[in-house]
Amino acid sequence: MKKALSYIISSIVDNPEKVEISEEEADGVVNFTITVAKEDMGKIIGKNGKVIKAIRNVVKIPAIKQGKKIYISLSENPQ
Repeated sequence: MKKALSYIISSIVDNPEKVEISEEEADGVVNFTITVAKEDMGKIIGKNGKVIKAIRNVVKIPAIKQGKKIYISLSENPQ
């Protein structure tokens, strides 16, 4: 899931070298924290949050097959 998420995010942003994805798993719940450059934040969120919602739905499919829940949060790189 992390590899697919990394590919999707890196394809959208202007600064793919600044993309960082951290993964934490506990009790069948996987938490992903995506950190992108400040100027790329709008591209990830999209108009009315449609892009991030679509990303969450795409990554949710393999998680459901594995019997896990996922949460994706965004963080801004201070640089």
